[in-house]
Amino acid sequence: CNVAEEEDAEEVPEFQVSGKIGAKKQRKLEEKQARKAQREAEEAEREERRKLELKREEERRKEEERIRLEEERQEEEKRKAKEEEEKREYEEYLKLKESFVVEEEGVEESMTEEQSRSFLMEFLEYIKKTKVIQLEDLASHMGLRTQDAINRIQDLMADGTLTGVIDDRGKFIYITAQEMAAVAQFIKQRGRVSITELAQASNSLINLQPDSRAVAPTLA
Repeated sequence: CNVAEEEDAEEVPEFQVSGKIGAKKQRKLEEKQARKAQREAEEAEREERRKLELKREEERRKEEERIRLEEERQEEEKRKAKEEEEKREYEEYLKLKESFVVEEEGVEESMTEEQSRSFLMEFLEYIKKTKVIQLEDLASHMGLRTQDAINRIQDLMADGTLTGVIDDRGKFIYITAQEMAAVAQFIKQRGRVSITELAQASNSLINLQPDSRAVAPTLA
């Protein structure tokens, strides 16, 4: 019996050592698995970030493309609008050029394009400098018949090149855009106004002096 007990006592340390070695291996295995799991998690996170960045890059690219196409569309619209405006202005100019015919000693002489443009500029400049002009004097100065001068003024007023009024005494009164705006502001501020009030206000709002470059005063 004692011999058996002694043998059992000798075997216990071997069992305990074996148990310690197994636990150590288990810990190492668990640590290895934990590191592997961490690496996989980090790799998955990097992959997710990469996919997200690719998605954002694709969205940025699409947005840049959308902006580029929109800018091109707007530029094309501006170009077409400019071409249409230039075409309209040129057509109006051709109409004016055709209407401006100088009469000298009863003979009508058609102008070249350059002469017509120069004549038109002189016609407008003379009116603007004079401010209030007898239509007969204007016609005489420009070498036109009086009715032709009236027709030219009406054409220029119709297309917005010239602003003013022709009174019943054969005068043309040139009114600048600023002066027209001042009169409109006066009417807007006062509401309903009589002809007398408007005439009195116009005397101070519209400058009738020749060679004037003054801008019409603005009502407070």
